[in-house]
Amino acid sequence: MDEQVIRQIVEQAITQAASEAAAEAGLTLEEAKGLAEQVERKAKEMKLPVVIAIVDKAARPVAVHCMDDAYIASFDIALNKAYTSAGLKMSTAELGRLSAPGQPLYGIQNTNQGRIVIFGGGEVLERNGKIVGALGVSGGTLEQDTALAAYGREIFR
Repeated sequence: MDEQVIRQIVEQAITQAASEAAAEAGLTLEEAKGLAEQVERKAKEMKLPVVIAIVDKAARPVAVHCMDDAYIASFDIALNKAYTSAGLKMSTAELGRLSAPGQPLYGIQNTNQGRIVIFGGGEVLERNGKIVGALGVSGGTLEQDTALAAYGREIFR
């Protein structure tokens, strides 16, 4: 084999291995901080003081970002939205639909010491089709929190 061909094969293998490692990597603090800053910018445009919580795939907090004048209660709510999305691998808005009376997950909000949130504002964060964490936003209306969390999910992609 030609030395140049061997070099290309080795470089391709290294690039592929690095790409696979990045896909398996968890959510970093730098990523979480950057995401929180971007969601904060959008919240400022909307004139909303919110709390932005980001957890890893095991629902452990990585970053919690509290904007000035955000509701004190929004801290726990944002964390619980992120916990719910990571733990159940779905948005809290979708969980809200599945937990309505007569639906298959009715009553789920009464589990996990009351940490399960069944209204919008929590989103799963994915990288290359794999869940790496979740985002929770609290401080606005249901629609505003849902929109901000969906925005965060989209820009994370």
